[in-house]
Order: sequence, then C-alpha cells, then structure tokens
Amino acid sequence: MRNSHIEQDIQLRDVTIDNFDDVASLPLLEHQKNFLASNSYSIAQSKFDPHYQPRAIYCGETVVGFLMYHTQDCDVPHQVGIHRFMVDHRQQGKGIGRQALELALLEIRQIPQVQRITICYFPDNSMAQKFYASFGFQETGIDEDGEMIAAIELRPIEM
Repeated sequence: MRNSHIEQDIQLRDVTIDNFDDVASLPLLEHQKNFLASNSYSIAQSKFDPHYQPRAIYCGETVVGFLMYHTQDCDVPHQVGIHRFMVDHRQQGKGIGRQALELALLEIRQIPQVQRITICYFPDNSMAQKFYASFGFQETGIDEDGEMIAAIELRPIEM
C-alpha cells in the first residue's frame, strides 16, 4: 500500500562537517532507542570502514533523518546491507521515510553486481516489518543478534 502523502523534496546527501551536528542530534522517541545505534556512533563507524555509506536525509534544506548502508555486507559477495535507517520522530508519518528508502534502494541498485539488499529489525517491530515488506523485502530468518533479516533479491551475477 502506497502512502498517500504528497511527494516532498526528499534527498540523500553525504554526511559532512556542515551537517554532522544536525544528523547527530536527530531525536528518537524513547521506545525507538532500543531499535537503533546512535547516529553519532554510526558516523564514527563509517570513518573506520570505508564500505559504510552514511547519508543524511533532507526534506528541502532541513535534515530529517539518517540512513547508512554497507557495500561489503557480512563479507557476502554482491550483498549490500542497510544498517541504519531513521527519521526524526517529529517528521514521521509524512511519507519521508518511504521516499528516502526509495532513493536509497535506487542508489544501491547502481552499485555494480549487487544481487541482494538486506535490512534487519527486531522481530517485535511490526511497523518495520510491514514497511519493509511493502518494498519487497522478504524475511529470511533471525541473525545471531536476535534481529530479523529481510532481503530483496535483485538479479544473478552476470559473468
């Protein structure tokens, strides 16, 4: 089911010195804090592993969320994992997350030879399950951290 919200000017941009504070200070609701690592921690992670791609989510010129994916996910060839995805709780329910994930999936699909895109969430997070399923993510099982893994299978590797 598609969100009925009006398309907004949503963009993914690199996290830079100019927007770091805005990304790092994005708030989560108290009950959401158990679902995600902090944005600051994630950005720090990306500075030590060049395969992490952190993205600030903008609505117009305002930072409203954060997304990060890993291009060498779990050392599985041709798999990209979305490791972080959050929208400021004050901006949720406006279709921003849907548009941002669409942009991220388009960006990831441009990576040569990507066959699979994964995302993880806690099994009791039914909103996340429904949201990701609406993009075609299918649950594949629970990982060693107790999180549900869901995947989109793209295409076989062309030899």
